[in-house]
Amino acid sequence: MSQEDKISRLHEMRELAKLGGGEARIEAQHARGQLTARERVELLLDAGTFVELDMFAQHRCRDFGLEKQEFLGDGVVCGYGKIDGRFTYVYAQDFTVFGGSLSETHAAKICKVMDLALKGGKPVIGLCDSGGARIQEGVVSLGGYADLFLRNTLASGVIPQLSVIMGPCAGGAVYSPAITDFVTMVENTSYMFITGPDVVKTVTHEDVTREELGGSKAHNSKSGVAHFSAKTDAEAIALTRELFSYLPLNNMEDAPRKTCKDPVDRADVALDSMVPENPNKPYDIRDVIKGITDNAILFEVMQSWAMNIVIGFARLDGRVVGIVANQPAVLAGCLDIDASVKGARFVRFCDAFNIPLVTFEDVPGFLPGVSQEHGGIIRHGAKLLYAYCEATVPKITVITRKAYGGAYDVMNSKHVRGDMNFAWPSAQIAVMGAKGAVEIIFRKKLKGAEDPEAALEELVSDYETRFNNPYVAAAHGYVDEVIEPSKTRQRLIQSLELLENKRDENPSKKHGNIPL
Repeated sequence: MSQEDKISRLHEMRELAKLGGGEARIEAQHARGQLTARERVELLLDAGTFVELDMFAQHRCRDFGLEKQEFLGDGVVCGYGKIDGRFTYVYAQDFTVFGGSLSETHAAKICKVMDLALKGGKPVIGLCDSGGARIQEGVVSLGGYADLFLRNTLASGVIPQLSVIMGPCAGGAVYSPAITDFVTMVENTSYMFITGPDVVKTVTHEDVTREELGGSKAHNSKSGVAHFSAKTDAEAIALTRELFSYLPLNNMEDAPRKTCKDPVDRADVALDSMVPENPNKPYDIRDVIKGITDNAILFEVMQSWAMNIVIGFARLDGRVVGIVANQPAVLAGCLDIDASVKGARFVRFCDAFNIPLVTFEDVPGFLPGVSQEHGGIIRHGAKLLYAYCEATVPKITVITRKAYGGAYDVMNSKHVRGDMNFAWPSAQIAVMGAKGAVEIIFRKKLKGAEDPEAALEELVSDYETRFNNPYVAAAHGYVDEVIEPSKTRQRLIQSLELLENKRDENPSKKHGNIPL
């Protein structure tokens, strides 16, 4: 065979590999409104940058007729390329080949790119579309999953790991995405569950569809398993590219800074009247955040779950920051179980990847109730407290209104190593609201008063003047400065610049024991 023939054979094999499970299965994929694995990779990465690895790998199973069904690549496309000029590793499971099921070879291909990513300090993006373990291969397919789980765990906090669920993700297949940093799902075409509807019906006698059990809506709004939801494959990939733009390549680098044309000293006068005079009246904390961030942009994470806390990425003078904010428009901004878990995981991600934290605080306390107590609000609330205490990145807090009780401590107070803590003049920093405090402190006096209502009103007014304001905390140095709301952007940007080279350390240890 001549050299020309050999090169021609190479090209033929490449074209064969690109067909995956064949034209008929590719057409079926398109008929469901889904892209193929290769189309997804090409859309995710900058044009012309994808380099494929292990294109010709094949399974080794010789049982159950699989020896007659061999496809180049064995159901997963692996390699590396660039997003906005920055390298990332990627794997995309191919549903046209054995339903994207994971075999020994399939797993080995993914493990290879994960090992390379960890060695080279590059992120990994998984485009998941798999029916689970390849049953015909038995325990070796299960072992392949465990190999993935180990690498996900070892890479956690070292390189960003992003998962995009673009089809089925069942059984053991769900645990790899669950360990990764962010999970995106596609509405109506992707789902995640440990056991499917048929098993659920057999065991618990519950009738449920795949979408109801583990669809995008279920995991974005009910379980908190997913972080983002998209309507189509293309939208999910565009969202992933945007998310990638906020992340560093590894834990030794900073997130990419962009040129900012939004003036550093821009003052948004609307912020001066953003907080209502009535302390019980809600407002949308997103309006506050967008009045401060570059170009009014907040890339929100987990928008539909635990909506009483808002988390996401933004930029201030081009620097990436992680935003954590109580949302007074939902449950009055109280911290509950879900909000605590949501906030804690995001704080820990930002801390792992050198992303400064900016906290907007308006919290009346932890949500009371039997279901919260019995559900473990003490343990779960402690996760958020632990995360803030542990974090060593620059940490800045802005108290917009209420900062009551233990929730004041938790939300990056000065006492848990908050670096710069600002308060607006509307801030109310105390153990509890004025009315509740007065009713406890002056219980006997109110009972003996001729006009209890008038006495209560007078005592509440006096308490608010003397205690329920930002100046007592400022007098103790717990608040560094009381600022005009319209000047918040300028103060935050100055603080980030001052803290750019911040160094803080935790005691030497293998790892802490976060209250899981």
